[in-house]
Amino acid sequence: MKLMRIKEMEEYILTNGTVSLDELCQVFNVSKNTVRRDINKLTEKGVIKKVYGGVTAIEKTALIPFENRTIQNKDAKMKIAHYASRFIEDHDLIFIDSGTTTQSILETLDPNKNVTVLTNSLDIINAAAAMQNINLIIIGSNYKRKTQSFVGMDDPGTLDKYNINKAFMSATGATLTHGLTNSDLLEYEIKKKISEKAKQVYLLADHSKFGKSTLLTYAPFHRLHAIVTSQALDEEYHEYCKERNIEIHLAKHV
Repeated sequence: MKLMRIKEMEEYILTNGTVSLDELCQVFNVSKNTVRRDINKLTEKGVIKKVYGGVTAIEKTALIPFENRTIQNKDAKMKIAHYASRFIEDHDLIFIDSGTTTQSILETLDPNKNVTVLTNSLDIINAAAAMQNINLIIIGSNYKRKTQSFVGMDDPGTLDKYNINKAFMSATGATLTHGLTNSDLLEYEIKKKISEKAKQVYLLADHSKFGKSTLLTYAPFHRLHAIVTSQALDEEYHEYCKERNIEIHLAKHV
């Protein structure tokens, strides 16, 4: 159990780059003394170093900056987002997640549709602000430059008042066992709450995200209403989705 926790802690630190001790205590549900002991092991291993109030990764495997992630599978991500916009209907209240796959979803939305958009994504905020018929609601109290998103909520009950029809979500990884996962604790809190609240959850993810998982599961796979992706998924996904009436859409042509 201890070795597994240390391994997961190493993965979490390497993924996020720099992490506070308090965050590690919260993510792994252990005391600060336990975190310090685990950190000493990782320091001896040479993969992290201590900084004031936390730790930082030595290896260059930290969270990839947003602008670099945008380049990866760029064409597929744009097609996925453009395809997904067809599911947005007049008078919908939707959530659009932060991420490089969701960022283009408003580009092909019919400008005559009256839609309320709830988001924590800077790209979506900028796009929605220029569209006359969109009512824009911004969530998140702190701007995170690496992901170009707003994270954290001063009032945990902020999202309770919104009846969200559809949530268009991104993920760092997706598996049948671990569900939809991501690597950032503050983003995780918003993703989890939205996925629980929304009537329909759409996963927008290119083929590279399936079959891999990261530390934090924000929603089980069966919570999905539909998947929009770039290539055919493995048979196990098709069987699982067919049994649970989860739609799979391939965004090869928009």
